[in-house]
Amino acid sequence: MTATTSPEDMSITRIESATHEEIRYCHDQRSGLRAIIAIHDTTLGPALGGTRFRPYPDVESALEDARRLSEGMTYKAAVAGLDLGGGKAVVIGDPATARTPRLLEAYGRFVGSFDGRYITACDVGTTSQDMDVISRSTEHVVARTEAAGGLGDSGYSTAYGVFASLRAAVEHSTGQGDLNGVRVGVEGAGKVGSQLVGLLLEDGASVLFSEPDGEARTRLLQRHPGIVHTESVLDSDVDVYAPCALGATLTSGSAEAITARIVCGAANNQLADPGVEPRLAARGIVWVPDYVANAGGLVQVAVERAGGTLAQARSRIGKLTGFVGEILRTAAADSVTPGQAARRIAEERLRKAASRST
Repeated sequence: MTATTSPEDMSITRIESATHEEIRYCHDQRSGLRAIIAIHDTTLGPALGGTRFRPYPDVESALEDARRLSEGMTYKAAVAGLDLGGGKAVVIGDPATARTPRLLEAYGRFVGSFDGRYITACDVGTTSQDMDVISRSTEHVVARTEAAGGLGDSGYSTAYGVFASLRAAVEHSTGQGDLNGVRVGVEGAGKVGSQLVGLLLEDGASVLFSEPDGEARTRLLQRHPGIVHTESVLDSDVDVYAPCALGATLTSGSAEAITARIVCGAANNQLADPGVEPRLAARGIVWVPDYVANAGGLVQVAVERAGGTLAQARSRIGKLTGFVGEILRTAAADSVTPGQAARRIAEERLRKAASRST
């Protein structure tokens, strides 16, 4: 680790990395802030990625999450055609007890220390109201509330993007243009999973869901009395498995146990390791790459940053149906996995941008 200049004596340390452009760890004793910002790649533009607020067991666990998530953001922006790079931030602590205005303002100063190379937004454990507080100490923040000049939380846009991607996967696999009668297992009833459930029901799907948090589970059942809760949807009898909680649920073991024929959800880093996707493909299971399916939230904050409207963002997100269909057709025609097809698109765009800058 290498010490760097710190705003207002805040302790900021640079973490050396062979895979990322820059990673910094921040500790602010006055507010209690402990956070990491990882910038993976800025070939296409400034790195934009949400702030994840979680009670990580240690700094190393938080660092690994930041590394993986920031790399995923690079590919998400590239595939979505956005002039943005990949970055991510993690704040270590329980947001229920550690989140204070003083901590969020200190975090804003940490974001500001990158001079615009990193732009933050909402993620697990943070809200648009938090972004409003963070914006008191940095201008490099999006997903603020409408009252503060933003487009609000991007949770619905993320859910809408997953819904559009899921419909494309069903149509590719079955020829069915809607979700009438399709059984979908949604894992997680947070701000994305719960809104995805509503979209699925409106389109005629039958929904099974899992959620360990009792309050979130009760809220969703009250809103949609016809859905069914189960301890695990991954190995349930469903047509589509939609992971919308934390990542790495697709392991070598679960790839063999899963009964769904399609996997499409909002969770980041769904594959525990790269070898899982070929296992899924060998069983005839279509996996829509997570960084494609969950791009709706990024599209919304990119539109906000450009001064656009929510209607413009939703219109662009709706086009994911056609884009995902194109990825799946290309994968089938070239005898590659959807993940390989999507990654080719992203890497070609990054390559062209890099060649123009040299």
